[in-house]
Amino acid sequence: MGVSTVQSAAVFGLRVELVNVEADVGNGLPAFHMVGYLSSEVKEAGERVRTAIRNSGLEFPAKKTVINLSPATIRKRGAAFDLPIAIAILTSLGTVAQKDTKGLLILGELGLDGAVHKVPGVLPVVMEAKKQGICRCMIPLENEQEARLVDGMEVTGVQNLKEAFEWIKGKKKGSLSQQKKKGMEVSKGKVYGEERECAEEKPDFQDICGQSAVKRAVEVAVAGGHNLLMVGPPGSGKTMIAKRIPTILPPLTLEESLEITKIYSIVGQIDGQEPLIRTRPFRSVHHTVTKTALTGGGLIPSPGEITLAHGGVLFLDELPEFRKPVLEVLRQPLEERKIWISRTHGTYLFPANFMLVCAMNPCPCGEFGSGNCTCTPGQVRGYLGKLSQPFLDRMDLCVEAPKVTYAALKGKMSGRKTAERKGETSAQIRQRVCAAREIQNRRFSDSGTGFNAMMSIREVEQYCKLGDKEEALIQMAYERLGLTARSYHKILKVARTIADLAGSEKIESMHLAEAIGYRSFDQKYRGGIL
Repeated sequence: MGVSTVQSAAVFGLRVELVNVEADVGNGLPAFHMVGYLSSEVKEAGERVRTAIRNSGLEFPAKKTVINLSPATIRKRGAAFDLPIAIAILTSLGTVAQKDTKGLLILGELGLDGAVHKVPGVLPVVMEAKKQGICRCMIPLENEQEARLVDGMEVTGVQNLKEAFEWIKGKKKGSLSQQKKKGMEVSKGKVYGEERECAEEKPDFQDICGQSAVKRAVEVAVAGGHNLLMVGPPGSGKTMIAKRIPTILPPLTLEESLEITKIYSIVGQIDGQEPLIRTRPFRSVHHTVTKTALTGGGLIPSPGEITLAHGGVLFLDELPEFRKPVLEVLRQPLEERKIWISRTHGTYLFPANFMLVCAMNPCPCGEFGSGNCTCTPGQVRGYLGKLSQPFLDRMDLCVEAPKVTYAALKGKMSGRKTAERKGETSAQIRQRVCAAREIQNRRFSDSGTGFNAMMSIREVEQYCKLGDKEEALIQMAYERLGLTARSYHKILKVARTIADLAGSEKIESMHLAEAIGYRSFDQKYRGGIL
């Protein structure tokens, strides 16, 4: 008997730290001590591990057992240390040789019967293990497909402690086919570059009746990664349009897929059979959401909705119904594309590179400006007053969604009652979006800027140069609309995207005029009320 060491890992936010699980089983009064800055769920592992070892038919003598999880300066939490603790104890007893666990990372929660249960955060742990030079890992069988997304890692999925013990001892080593013949259930993950067909019918922009101006604004917003605000009466199709935005987003690259999958792995929201996320996230948040749920947090911070929307869309419906402090907390992530959360024991960084899409009514009754509005000026003022000017400045495009006419609803062209109006499909719009994004990829290939909305001030000066005619136009708009410096740069970025969609190297007057037109929210809705 002696001190044994087994490697495991702990997840802190999106950061992974390797942990050494040390066990010492020796003479003394029977006791089970665990040290190493542990949370309550880790401390409870003692009873689970001891019972699981005995119920697996393995020996656990009545001796003094001390477990240390190092480094002791890092707080450990979760049940993923159960399996490595059990293997460390068996190694200390001499049941397992120390050399057999060298270079092997182990994760897994144990049931009292010895079953190994699924744990969250396996993908980032395995990715970090590979960076640290570890080439083997033992994890729950339910997490195996997830771990196999990491190329070059030898992954072993186990269903129970007895199976893990036999694999380490060498009784079940060999090829995948050999393991299957011996009765060990092993599955082989799909190549993550494959495209998976989806049998279910997807929503399409062709389903939208009318609203050509809104659909155009959505196309511009997606092409440049811009934030979008839709304003209109109830039933005008704002939510319906927003839910179809994912159908025109550009496809994910392999690196983006792995990054998004890693986030969802940590919060335990991935499919065990098809773990790789192949579509961009679309997170629709209810207006009762708290600041912590939106940005992330907790004693040990976990990702919030803005991080879960990373690489995709965050949709806020009925925008003025959100509490003002909740909306204001979005200002910093919208600018920096990331969010820092500070706690007494450390600072956590979460990515937040998302496209913000919002929808709202122009007033509480939704009929402001139509002549049928029943709201008092005070009610409208209070309703719109929840949206601060700094928040609105961060919305690149603001577009009005008018009430849908009967002719548009029935899909009939004016003057031709028998002709059906068929709008563009999502596939057609997506083709133009991808072409514009490809132009931006070439433009920013050396700088790391992803798309037009992320341009720095220097890049705006470099890529958004205007002629004399365009300069006069933007100057007039700046003075008449009372624009801020931030909204001025937003207009130039949007104009650059419109020019990219048109295949133009130069920003022309019509591109700039369209971009200015997307800043009319203050003039129509706030200007006459506030």
